[in-house]
Amino acid sequence: MPKAIRIHKTGGPEVLSWEDVTVGAPGPGEARVKQHAVGLNFIDVYFRTGLYPQPLPGGLGMEAAGVVEAVGEGVTHVKPGDRVAYAGGPTGAYAQERVMPAAPLIKLPDSISFETGAAMMLQGMTVRYLIKKSYPVKAGETVLLHAAAGGIGLIACQWLKSLGVTVIGTVSSAEKAALAKAHGCTHTINYTTEDFTAKVKEITGGKGVPVVYDSIGKDTWEGSLNCLQPLGHMISFGNASGPVPPVVLTSLTARGSFYVQRPTLNTYASRRDWLEEMAGDLIDVVSNGTVKIEINQRVSLAEAGKAQAALEARQTTGCTVLLP
Repeated sequence: MPKAIRIHKTGGPEVLSWEDVTVGAPGPGEARVKQHAVGLNFIDVYFRTGLYPQPLPGGLGMEAAGVVEAVGEGVTHVKPGDRVAYAGGPTGAYAQERVMPAAPLIKLPDSISFETGAAMMLQGMTVRYLIKKSYPVKAGETVLLHAAAGGIGLIACQWLKSLGVTVIGTVSSAEKAALAKAHGCTHTINYTTEDFTAKVKEITGGKGVPVVYDSIGKDTWEGSLNCLQPLGHMISFGNASGPVPPVVLTSLTARGSFYVQRPTLNTYASRRDWLEEMAGDLIDVVSNGTVKIEINQRVSLAEAGKAQAALEARQTTGCTVLLP
């Protein structure tokens, strides 16, 4: 019988349970997928802790790659035997096999491994909408990117460099600084020993940056706003340190008429044509070598709790895959 990670209550990594599950036949609009690799992301932690609520008992995980075993009525874009990868809801990717909506499934070319497919979809498509939709960057611009040595960070550093953009990246150690620079980050700031706001102003000659890409949340919110140029864009797309507190809109006016966004991948992938465009761009840059997906941790799916704990403790770099 196939197994999956389930949670029966919210809490720490200890609430993850490795259980036998029944996987039936796919219904209309669904597919059954045998999974070869599963991606680990901070959103999984948000569901585990209850920051993002879901009905319980439930599953975890938003991203994986594998092979289609069966499809339900009305599914035409994939067929049994296809190699696929996906990112997005509903939760439940922490599984050896699953029945899921077929809509998010993207065909994975033979040139991209299952591990790479599982590691790249959520983070890579997130980078794509951040730099091409949320704030379309232009060659010659300088941007601030938090967590530059993380999974999203390393993808973003490479992609932004290929577009002629200068990246200022925050990191938590000298080792992570070296990793970020090796992937295209021009300037690194160790936020544990340096005031990142002051350093950004120093690097930019006091001008600040037109956009901040911030997955950290509460701890970096105020400092990030202070890094922006007038009419700057504050793009908060994660809560690694906790959710951003309530914002007084007039404070944005006083600082320089800022734009603030809280985008999600699910919104940008809510139409099939949008999803295919995003995924197609990502597959292109990975296939041609513009972006290399760094898988620096491989963990048994049964030990997903340990992987989540390491992620929360900032002990990981690049991407982590869970192997069923």
